[in-house]
Amino acid sequence: MKVLTTLTSPYGRIVRAFIIEKGFEDRVEIIPTVTRTPDTPVLDVNPSGRVPTLITDDGTMFEESALICAYLDSLEDPQLLSPEPGWASRIREARARSMLDGIAVWSREVRRPENEQSPTIVAHETSRALRLAGMFDKLIADGAFDRPLDMAQLTLGCTMHGRSDGRPPGFDWRKDNPTLATWIDTFGARKSMQETLPPA
Repeated sequence: MKVLTTLTSPYGRIVRAFIIEKGFEDRVEIIPTVTRTPDTPVLDVNPSGRVPTLITDDGTMFEESALICAYLDSLEDPQLLSPEPGWASRIREARARSMLDGIAVWSREVRRPENEQSPTIVAHETSRALRLAGMFDKLIADGAFDRPLDMAQLTLGCTMHGRSDGRPPGFDWRKDNPTLATWIDTFGARKSMQETLPPA
């Protein structure tokens, strides 16, 4: 099997980290690539051009990080992703994904030439990210993440770990969210987080 991804994509990082958590480093080849170019090799296998893209040994293509992780987890017991009964962990996962999606939009916007940036989009995504950071600070303080690994934790960890330097600019989330900061530091010490840090 092989995964095409950029090494800067937090979505790709979720899959790369899960491969390490699952112990599948020898079973899944990571192929660094580029996206958003007309000649990206991703288009040869995935018409959406999105990463991460997983190609199985029989040629089946998967995209979307949560789906890829669920598929990889299904291949061998014990399964690592452990949502609790009911909807609580799925709701946390959706909120973590909302945070990641918003930060991705924000990050792309501030990389555009300054005269092409939308201050409205930047302000909207800044407010969204800081609101969600506050929500996760409270959830963690209430013990919601004191449980086995699930997609909510993996998504939040890959979204926030390594964002301690104000990236995107103005995302100063640590000072008002000490419980979240401590959790990210602890989760970020995992081998899977350390080995998937995006290049500077």
